[in-house]
Amino acid sequence: MGSPLHTDATDRAPLHERLSVVVGDITKIDADAIVNAANESLLGGGGVDGAIHRAAGPELREYCARLHGCPTGEARITPGFRLPSRHVIHTVGPIWDGGVHGEDRYLTSCYRNCLAIAAENGIHTLAFPAISTGAYSYPMDQATLIAVSTVCEHLAASPTPVRVIFCCFSEDDAQLYRDIIEVRQETAA
Repeated sequence: MGSPLHTDATDRAPLHERLSVVVGDITKIDADAIVNAANESLLGGGGVDGAIHRAAGPELREYCARLHGCPTGEARITPGFRLPSRHVIHTVGPIWDGGVHGEDRYLTSCYRNCLAIAAENGIHTLAFPAISTGAYSYPMDQATLIAVSTVCEHLAASPTPVRVIFCCFSEDDAQLYRDIIEVRQETAA
């Protein structure tokens, strides 16, 4: 059997053991890294972004200021400072504008880039919020389908991260994730 960072597909746990859905506060999740649905400045904002900045403390804002922002679809990693998670991966999701301006491509890129950074940094447990679904108004059903599909594709090809958590704001959102994961597992079987 390979080491935790270098395994082949036969060494990996089944998909249902690598994915979980929780309802709660992402700032309280004890994971190697949490994902921040950030704005392009990376200097904090409302929703998840503001909550993560508040919980991490002023050091996060100071660190982010040195990064000089992040374009839509890309991602950057920082320390977690006062958060239970060691790292924060900041990604800038697209603002929903009817779905005809490449929003799906940008949102997919957010997830791919976060997962790539996680793999590059040996992050074993990664928690995602529902990127772009709050103030950026991305329809929850479409965003969830992109999130689950992109994460599942990555997990099928990579041993890292070992576990991905979808952290939801409400039980209704969590059920949508569970339903899409279940359909994905049924079609893969």
